[in-house]
Amino acid sequence: MAKKLRKQNNRQAAAAGGEMADKRGGASSLDGRSFLYVGGRDCQVAHLREIASRHGAELIHHDGGLREAVSRIDTVLPSVDCVFCPIDCISHDACLRVKTGCKKFGKAFIPLRNGSKSSLERALLTIQEREANNG
Repeated sequence: MAKKLRKQNNRQAAAAGGEMADKRGGASSLDGRSFLYVGGRDCQVAHLREIASRHGAELIHHDGGLREAVSRIDTVLPSVDCVFCPIDCISHDACLRVKTGCKKFGKAFIPLRNGSKSSLERALLTIQEREANNG
């Protein structure tokens, strides 16, 4: 199920943005990482994927229950490194499901102030800085 969602997300990203070639030049501490983004605005998803791609990461999106079943979050959680939730664009049910699932699977839960592109960019940069300082 998670593979199917990941394939669907990859197809959507390719259709929306074409190739997200490696534009960042050097290696990133986020290379090969997978992040789940739950909620947000549909019109932003391609842009959010591009931002993650520039950091070397894969962004999997779940709409938080608008069209996709909230229960599908549980099938994706084991395969990601952490979860982002924009607190202004997510249902209480989806947010609770994500928090509970993150505890269950030992995943980081990162609430974002809002669903903007800059909010995700700041979160990714913060993760990179913390890892650079710890590693």
